[in-house]
Amino acid sequence: MVFSDRKGDILNIKYGRLHAGDIPRYNIVGRGRRILGLGNALLVLHRGRQGVEVGISGSRRKVPDLTDSSTRHMLRTPPTKRLLSSAEDKYKYAEVDGFLRLPSGRSREAAHSGRDITVTAQDSQASESSSEEELSDDFDDSDTSSSTARQEALKSLEVQLSTDPTSVQTWILLLAHTLAGIPPDTKNAQKVRADVTLSVLARALSAHPSNAQSSELRLKYLSACEYTWTPEALNKEWETSLKFGTTELWIQWLDWRIRTATKGVVGISEDIQRVFKNLSRDDENGRLRAFWRVSIALRDSGFVERANALFQAQAELLFRKPLNLYDAPFDNQLDRLEVFWDSEVPRAGEAGASGWAAWELSGQPEPPSSSGRPAATKSVSLDPYLRWALDEDVYNQPDLSLPTRSINENIDEDPYSTVLFSDIRSFLIDLRSLPAKESYRLIWLSFLGLHIPGLSSSIHEIAVSNMDDKWSATHFASSYFLSSIFPADNTPAITADAQAGVLFGREREYSSIFGPVKHWGFDTLTPLEGIGSDKYSMLTRQDLKGVNLAMVRQVFQQCRTTAIDSAWDALHLAFEGALDLKVAIKISKYRLATDQDSLYRWASHAMLERMRGRLDEARKVYSTVLPPASLESPGFASLWWDWAELEWHCQSKEAAIQVILRSTDTTGGGTLAVLRCKRRIEELYQGGAPERWRERQAWIKLRVLLELLTSSIDSVIFILDAEIERLIEGTISHESLTMASLLLLYVHGSVLCNPIPPSLLRDRAERAISQYPSNTIILGLFLEAEKGQVVWGKVRLVLGETSVAGLPREKDLPRRIAEIWAAGWEKGRWKAEEERVRTGLAAATQDERTRGSAILWRVYLEFEIRAGQLQRAKKLLFRAVGECPLAKELYLIAFVQLRSVFNSKELNELGDTMAERGIRLREGLDEALEVWSESHGRVKGMDDDESEDYGEEEIERNADELRRLKPY
Repeated sequence: MVFSDRKGDILNIKYGRLHAGDIPRYNIVGRGRRILGLGNALLVLHRGRQGVEVGISGSRRKVPDLTDSSTRHMLRTPPTKRLLSSAEDKYKYAEVDGFLRLPSGRSREAAHSGRDITVTAQDSQASESSSEEELSDDFDDSDTSSSTARQEALKSLEVQLSTDPTSVQTWILLLAHTLAGIPPDTKNAQKVRADVTLSVLARALSAHPSNAQSSELRLKYLSACEYTWTPEALNKEWETSLKFGTTELWIQWLDWRIRTATKGVVGISEDIQRVFKNLSRDDENGRLRAFWRVSIALRDSGFVERANALFQAQAELLFRKPLNLYDAPFDNQLDRLEVFWDSEVPRAGEAGASGWAAWELSGQPEPPSSSGRPAATKSVSLDPYLRWALDEDVYNQPDLSLPTRSINENIDEDPYSTVLFSDIRSFLIDLRSLPAKESYRLIWLSFLGLHIPGLSSSIHEIAVSNMDDKWSATHFASSYFLSSIFPADNTPAITADAQAGVLFGREREYSSIFGPVKHWGFDTLTPLEGIGSDKYSMLTRQDLKGVNLAMVRQVFQQCRTTAIDSAWDALHLAFEGALDLKVAIKISKYRLATDQDSLYRWASHAMLERMRGRLDEARKVYSTVLPPASLESPGFASLWWDWAELEWHCQSKEAAIQVILRSTDTTGGGTLAVLRCKRRIEELYQGGAPERWRERQAWIKLRVLLELLTSSIDSVIFILDAEIERLIEGTISHESLTMASLLLLYVHGSVLCNPIPPSLLRDRAERAISQYPSNTIILGLFLEAEKGQVVWGKVRLVLGETSVAGLPREKDLPRRIAEIWAAGWEKGRWKAEEERVRTGLAAATQDERTRGSAILWRVYLEFEIRAGQLQRAKKLLFRAVGECPLAKELYLIAFVQLRSVFNSKELNELGDTMAERGIRLREGLDEALEVWSESHGRVKGMDDDESEDYGEEEIERNADELRRLKPY
């Protein structure tokens, strides 16, 4: 017999039992007259209880019976051999009635139904160590004679926990190994995995009193409770956990309250007051994170004017406060700020804003006459639902997102556009330290659409456990960014062609390895630093699409902390340079005229000249500024490295060597001068202060470049490995030097086309991607190293859901989005990778790390829409609004991009849901439909067929109207 399996039954080797619809169809070969493995001449002659008789076709003979004479003669013949029974069982497996028992489907169903897990969780206090081992064995095969690698790992972890039950990482590793036996893509997997998680973590929390105070264990436990517990029980467990009072618990509790949307925006105001009350006043980073989370929630729910007003008022408190209020109580400061706010003069971020302190010093003048904000452009669509959605979303434009004044003539049409001080007073925080103020202004830029890589990790207590990117990286959900990660041409590539009857393969085409997804450790790269070349840096023109440019410029001008603010000035020049290099050069010259002693400003100006293509002007800056500069001047080594890098990129080997020699005042030439320079550079970076790691790194790169230009590549690798091993993995300096070493090998081999063994970059990139899996520069260099390989096994492993050990791979939001871009990196392969991308996005929506991210759901929906799977996207939309009930943009997708698969009844229900959840609507859907029906002579609540007749062509014509209007 043979069966035809067209689908491939993956559940046959994974957890769970076979689906009724997935059972393969069996077909008998040759109507039962042939057996696989035998020749065509041998046919089945007879099938009976005694077996199958096989013979040659046409030579059928009678089957002997027990009554035949030949049979009786054979039975009377004495045996020629004596058969003795074996004293030992010669078979490995025990037979039962002549058969080897195999696990049946019913027994496996009972074992995996989840009921036994619940019982184990209840009885965990009685037998903790043994119950978990039995639980993990339930998901393996019934063959217990040979233990698997996962079972051995579980036993090893149990031994470690018996000696040290306080090891949080060991408990988490035990949980990961236990969950590895339950693939997340099977039916009821979420429920079963949640039960297993509760079982393991219940043991962990009760194993030692110190474990109960672990935020990491508590958060994983609470995340699993969301699948199985009632809202009342979950809320009670949250209250129990909040008694420990850690910052991470309070921030995640606030995020959970926003995701559940119990009281809408009113509930958010109450929750943020509770968070501020329980966080320490010295924990300014924690307060900043809570402030940031609430502002994102306000904007997502449609209160964009209130969110902008929140940032404006906070900026007045931090950068424009009168001097006589610096030591006053915070409530007194808010009372005085309310007077300034009610005056309705231009505020921070607006053109012509002089500031709170200047307004009081000038005698509190009256505000200038205002003509109000411009009127919104109304949609002219014939479909009332599409028109209503476009009119709702148009108010997110930059010139319409700022709060209006009470003197505005159109205030009665939209009272929520005017923000009173009482609406934002409870959200404001008191920040005193300089680092907190610097972080705040970067958060404001990020809120306005300017993406700053690694910002959320910079204000997190432990960067490796940061989960804020799932709601803070709003740049990834903009329509402009989504258009950049999905390929425009989805046609499959032609891999082979023929010429004169000869087949030949076509050359594979790839896009740039440095794609639109930019994520790395904060401050590991300067804003103007070139990545691989001077043409690619942190900010490009593509990154500024959809950014509120006018307001960003005002923020750069009005939020300076000191007169010399080098890092802030460099970011400003990077922003202006991405728009127009000539304007950036003028701004840089103006600042150099006021402060000519800052080497950082000279370095930024020289980098702008390099980006502009005027290399001689950059050389003039270096040669003029560097010789008089002191060795102890800030930025001295970085400026020398920039000069040497410029000559190296221009393939001027001798010029680069002379620049490095001049950096240490080494005179002469030849081998002896090079040796003296190497020894001097080693003394400089080995004796450098740890806090000045950027200067130390510049000396290391100079030393490595000199070795590369004068010696072999093996000695360069030796120096790099020795210096990287001295640093602590996970720190900014370690990540920065790791990136620098890979970029140096990439430029030397791929850009400058020097001979280099491919394994050097490949091995180092593979090791680096395991250390920093979310770093998109390292990911791009890893793809470059694997480009020449025939089989992309390592690439599939890195982009897959499991690691080498078979454990689930934890991925943050930037990593998930970077994998989508990487799937279309090779041109023409997007269609072949669509299912892999869909699987990754489905896993991300179930992962506790990214499950409640409105940004991820937006990306997932865009993927299905671009793939043409509108019905699948419709089902996803209902799941998305369930996980993110306050994300207004997700609801509007049903009215615009998915209008063709939603009928009027479903859209009316979505509109009612938005109103019930407190989402801000400029005009109610019922009101819009009523006005439209009166103007077009139609009855409200018309039939679905009638609505489809008039709207089909209009939907097709206006499908891209929303994308043109959205700024975020």
